[in-house]
Amino acid sequence: MHKPLLKRIAIIGPESTGKSTLACDLAKHFNTTWVPEYSREYLATIDREYNYDDVLNIAQGQLGNENRLALFAENYLFVDTELIINKVWCEHKWHTCHQWILDRLLDHHYDLYLLTYFDIPWVYDPLRENPDIREELFEVYRQQLESYGNNYRVIKGLGEERFRNALSAIETAIG
Repeated sequence: MHKPLLKRIAIIGPESTGKSTLACDLAKHFNTTWVPEYSREYLATIDREYNYDDVLNIAQGQLGNENRLALFAENYLFVDTELIINKVWCEHKWHTCHQWILDRLLDHHYDLYLLTYFDIPWVYDPLRENPDIREELFEVYRQQLESYGNNYRVIKGLGEERFRNALSAIETAIG
């Protein structure tokens, strides 16, 4: 018996817009697995300020975890953060991006992107850096999604409403 084709859904957006919560909640709802944001795990292992090359290591680790966890997913795989965020971060902070990230953006496919809106309150976290430019970053992510021709939906709302809006987006966009 063949396993149904896995639908990959990436959740991206500015810092502190509920990506991790949404990925976890959607995975629970669909009884599948999700891929946590690898940068948190990676940054906990270094005892210094992160640098340009660390973003490449983070991108490679994120994609590696995604490919590994996809083996355990049922029907859907929810990915908290992906390569567009790495690209935007490199370009925002260092005005360039690793070729490996750019190449993977062309050959790694998601069935749907959920772009989280900045309508929820900022929550401090020592790994977050830009509370004042969430709107700017949201627009950069939207532009990137459009420039790559990606299927995406903007997810707004607080709490349960945000979750319901994400479910509705998945149902209407990819069933």
